[in-house]
Order: sequence, then structure tokens, then C-alpha cells
Amino acid sequence: MSRRAACACLALAACLALPQARAQLSSTPSALPTSKPNQASLDDYRAHLHSLSTIVEACAKGRDTKSCDPADVGADDEVPVSPAPDAERRLVRFGWLRVLLAKARDKDAPPPKPQAATDTSQSWENVRPIPPSTTQLLKDAQTRLTGDLKQADAAAAPLPDHSQERAVMKQVLAGRDFRNLETTTPKDSTMEKVGNWFNRVIDRLTRASARAPWLGMLLEGGFFLAVGVGLVWLLLQLERRWRVRLVPEDRGPAPGAASAIHWQLWLEDARRAAAAGQWREAIHFLYWAAISRLESKRLWPADRARTPREYLALVAPEDPRQPGLASLTGSFERVWYGGRDAAESDYQRAEQIATALISGAAASAQGTGGGAPQ
Repeated sequence: MSRRAACACLALAACLALPQARAQLSSTPSALPTSKPNQASLDDYRAHLHSLSTIVEACAKGRDTKSCDPADVGADDEVPVSPAPDAERRLVRFGWLRVLLAKARDKDAPPPKPQAATDTSQSWENVRPIPPSTTQLLKDAQTRLTGDLKQADAAAAPLPDHSQERAVMKQVLAGRDFRNLETTTPKDSTMEKVGNWFNRVIDRLTRASARAPWLGMLLEGGFFLAVGVGLVWLLLQLERRWRVRLVPEDRGPAPGAASAIHWQLWLEDARRAAAAGQWREAIHFLYWAAISRLESKRLWPADRARTPREYLALVAPEDPRQPGLASLTGSFERVWYGGRDAAESDYQRAEQIATALISGAAASAQGTGGGAPQ
């Protein structure tokens, strides 16, 4: 036969086999459902499993088109995983059963004939296992549906009541050993995490220092350096407090001290004197209002025997309140001790600085008609 004749025969065979293949594909059922999944409850799901078990049993007996109809399987189910009202749902597909029912319409193929004992062409390497028959697959499907039904019954069972165990636990926690038991606060949890992190860092550094001795010496030197810097900083803070001679918080003002009279009373006297036009007395009261306020903040120990210059010397030069107090002290000394006349403008500038000192802001030394006393 020539090459052209062979090609023509192959083309003719392909044309004849195409309609038959299409017919077989059209007769094979789809594993997908024909409709959307059912929003089934647990009772509906169990009823569906009972009906499917009956269908598989009837198909195993009849093995025909009527008893093994894949359309009898129905749509898939979306089943809640627990009896709770808002429980999460799980999609249960039955495509495997539709394919099995379509295949069960045909009778089982006869088992393959055993090979002769003298046939040595096959070995254990090329012997293929015999696939299970449709009858066996139907039995497996029945077993699977029975297991699914048991699982559904277990999910529908009510949750056990632990009220007795809960009562026993409450009685134990109410005992003497747990009377001072405190709930863990977020701060405790955070500190525990920080401590665990610090321990892990120390452990890693220890392992690294075992491999590199110079790293251990570096860490040891850094530790002692950090301790030394901390001690120096602490001594500086203590020296600053000793220099201003702070008194304990629970000790009241000394008798006759400026803070023995509340700063608001000094301020009211100043405004009352200003309303009467007594500007010298008003500036005098403003100064002591500022001193009383600073003294109440423990900037220095209360002592009325100090002079204005001594009060000013107790404030550190880097303190932002020092320029304002220096300017107010100079204005007070000029009009009170220097005998100079004071005007309303002098009082207004002094009141501006005293108000800033009382409120805790950094008062400016400008605008008082002079800086710090010389």
C-alpha cells in the first residue's frame, strides 16, 4: 500500500471515531452538581445521607439506568460544623457518588485470566495491580456514607455540661491558698516579655563569647563602663539636690516662710493694692507670690530669713526660670529697698513675669526695666 493510501485510511478512521467519542462524552455525567449547594441544617444533611445510602443499595441490586441515576444524588450540601446558631459551614461534595452511579450501570468486567506458569515474560516489576470492581466500589461507598452519618450524629450531640466541674474549681479557688491570687496585668505581661528577650540576648552573647574570647572581654568592659556612667549620673543628681537642699515632701513649710501663706493670697493682695494705686506694695506682693509658688514646688527649703539675693542664688544658672526670677528680684529691690517710685507700667511688667513663674513657664528677663541686680 502506498503512503497516500495509508494517510487516507487513517483520516477516514478518525472521522468515523469522532461521533462515537462525542456520544460517549455526552453520556458521561459531570461530577459537578447542576445547581447551587443547599444551605442544609444538620437534620437535612443526615436525611440526605440516609437517602443516598438507600440509592447506593438500590443501585447495587439493580445495576441499571433507572436505579443508578446520577441525578438522584441531588446538589451538594453546605453543613454547619456545630449546632451553634452562627457556626461555620463546610461544603460537602457528592461528585464522586455521581460518577460511581454512572459507572455502575455497566456490569463488572470479567477478571483477567491468570498467566501461565511457564510464561516468564512478566516479572514483579511490570505486573499492574487489578483495580477494584464496581461492586466493591459500591460497597465502599456504602461504608463511607455510614461513616459520614455517624460523624454528623456526633456533631449534633449536645455539648457536655461541666457545671459540676466548674463549681468544684470555684470552690478550690476560693480557698486560703488562692485568696491573694491576682490577675496578670498587661504591664506584667510586657515586663515578662522584656525579661525573656533580655535572657535570650544574654544567652546568645554567652555562646558567642565562648567561641570568641575577645567578645567576652568586650562585653565585660562595656558592662563596667555602663555601671560607672550610671553611678556618675546618680551622683550628679544627688549633688544638685544637696546644693538646693531639698526637704522631704511630707514636711510642711517653716514658720514665717513665704510658702506658709498660699501664693494665691499673695497674688490677691497684689491685685488689691494695684487697684488702690499702691504700685510699690503691689510689686512687693507679686514678688512674694512668686517666691511662695516656687517654694511650694520644693525648689528650695522654706526659710523666711533669706534675702532676695539668697533666694536667687539657690536657682541653678541653667534653670529656665532663673532669668525671670532675677528680673523680678531686681524690680522688687529697686522699688522696695531702693525707695524708687513705681508706676503702673512697672507693676504690669512685674505681674507678667510673676505670672510666668507661677505657671511654670520660662519668664523672659526683658521688659522689666532692667535685668538682674548688679
